[in-house]
Amino acid sequence: MAGHSKFKNIMHRKGAQDKKRSAQFSKLSREITVAAKMGMPDPDMNPRLRAAVNAAKAQSMPKDNIQRAIDKASKGDGENYEEVRYEGYGPGGVALIVEALTDNRNRTATNVRTAFAKNGGNLGASGAVSHGFDRLGLIEYPVGAGDEDKVLEAAIEAGAEDVESDMGEEGGHSIWTSVDSLHEVAKALEPVLGEAEGVKLAWRPGLKVDVDEDTARTLLKLVDTLDDDDDVQTVWGNYEISDAVMEKLG
Repeated sequence: MAGHSKFKNIMHRKGAQDKKRSAQFSKLSREITVAAKMGMPDPDMNPRLRAAVNAAKAQSMPKDNIQRAIDKASKGDGENYEEVRYEGYGPGGVALIVEALTDNRNRTATNVRTAFAKNGGNLGASGAVSHGFDRLGLIEYPVGAGDEDKVLEAAIEAGAEDVESDMGEEGGHSIWTSVDSLHEVAKALEPVLGEAEGVKLAWRPGLKVDVDEDTARTLLKLVDTLDDDDDVQTVWGNYEISDAVMEKLG
């Protein structure tokens, strides 16, 4: 079990920028609709939907919006979204995996390719970088869920594989599991730590790359551009940016 980690930088600066709330809600709604379509429209019977609803609640998404997204799936109206993954290299040879939910593959591919090209990166073929990552389950809790010892103990008890805690202001706890035991572990953690902020499948890099200020500036611009695309759900990377560099970038 690992202890302290700056994992938040890898997934991009969580909360360092005020994301447009409406864009965030639209991505959360899309995930809820897809999850409800793929299984039962009842969060208690559908682990992926339950995770999507909890993530939406953590972002203070109104109940009406959540219900509307679930209803959209059961009525069978709205767009048909499919899951697509893109892989490529950002500036400094940083490996990036981009996960999207789209109703138009051509549009999304063009947007992602353009974002890479304009920000010092290039899109690779499928499998180009994912071999350097492990496919795992990730359960995220805010700092307020408990101190490192409490979270570590709860995670071991629940059958997690690893824990990374960052007790800083923008930090939190990242609890890693095998893909198969993700929802089982999340369920076991709930009575001890409360509802998680996020429960999802994730890409965890085997080796992390430290990036300098210039590389970080372009890299974060690329990640922001991808994040701002409505079709893009998550951007994973193998980069680590030191606190000193982050402070310089403001």
